[in-house]
Amino acid sequence: MRVIKVIERILVMIPIVVGVAVIVFLFMRLMPGDPVDIMMGQGGAVSAGEVERLREEFNLDKPLHVQLGLFLSDLVRGDLGNSYIQRRPVKALILGRLPATIELALGGFIVSLLIAFPVGILSAVRQNTWLDRLSMAGSFLGISMPPFWLGIVLLLLFSVQLQWLPVQGRIGHDAALQQITGFYVLDSLLTRNWAALRSSLLHLVLPSITLGLPMASVVARVLRSSMLETLRADYVTLARAKGAHEGRVVMGHALSNALIPTITVVGLQVGVLLGGNMIVETVFSWPGLGRMVVDAIFDRDFPLVQGTVMVYAFIFVLTNLVVDILYTYLNPKIQL
Repeated sequence: MRVIKVIERILVMIPIVVGVAVIVFLFMRLMPGDPVDIMMGQGGAVSAGEVERLREEFNLDKPLHVQLGLFLSDLVRGDLGNSYIQRRPVKALILGRLPATIELALGGFIVSLLIAFPVGILSAVRQNTWLDRLSMAGSFLGISMPPFWLGIVLLLLFSVQLQWLPVQGRIGHDAALQQITGFYVLDSLLTRNWAALRSSLLHLVLPSITLGLPMASVVARVLRSSMLETLRADYVTLARAKGAHEGRVVMGHALSNALIPTITVVGLQVGVLLGGNMIVETVFSWPGLGRMVVDAIFDRDFPLVQGTVMVYAFIFVLTNLVVDILYTYLNPKIQL
């Protein structure tokens, strides 16, 4: 029965993905600037015949509805087209940059959870104490700070002034890492290249903190509110009356029931992590999808932008499905 429900949810998500595809297609066409004109501006003087040839090659000479139909038909077959600028398949370009983006997103995700859970739990347990007020003030500050500003401040402090951490990139030029999966931390472990592992982790610190701190602030506030509600519940009072240890009451009874709204926010924040990647990757010159799509937007590289946004949309939709499935395990009364 649960498998059928999951299949039904997947089928419901298909119109959402199609809607995203149509929206990103139309938005790219509505943006000012012609990709062929931009390309020709980079290449110097060209003839009108060459301009027309390129427009025909990119199907830009066709009506808008025909272009949309071609894009959707290719998308159904899993073909994201070829990049106008790089003249390579979009799928290959995305796969080449995807490990860097996933590695950074995982780093930000881990940083956020390592901060959010202790802060949220302690704030709820020590409600209205100086620790609670300090942590909530810190979370409010974390929400208020724009990622690009936070990244620049961290760079100036830890990279320029203190020189503890590298300024940009994923790994040092002298690391000599043999790439297997494209995930530098994992490849360093697989090849036992400890110098490359140290370098890749050091390069990952500042971008992960920049990406994860705003998410940690949101999750900590939601977890605190959920914990306060569950700590006042009758089953928690009963557990204390039976003489259960306070740590077991907090972690075993209150936390498990407070996780449902928290997981909802965590799932939604995955989309924020991916979207925030564009800014953070640009600040730290991180060679991931975000930096690539920013360059593609300025170049009006329609297929590359469309393909990257579709990947973001698919990951976001898939994450929400996983969150919904987790609900059924945390609370069997909830159905898909």
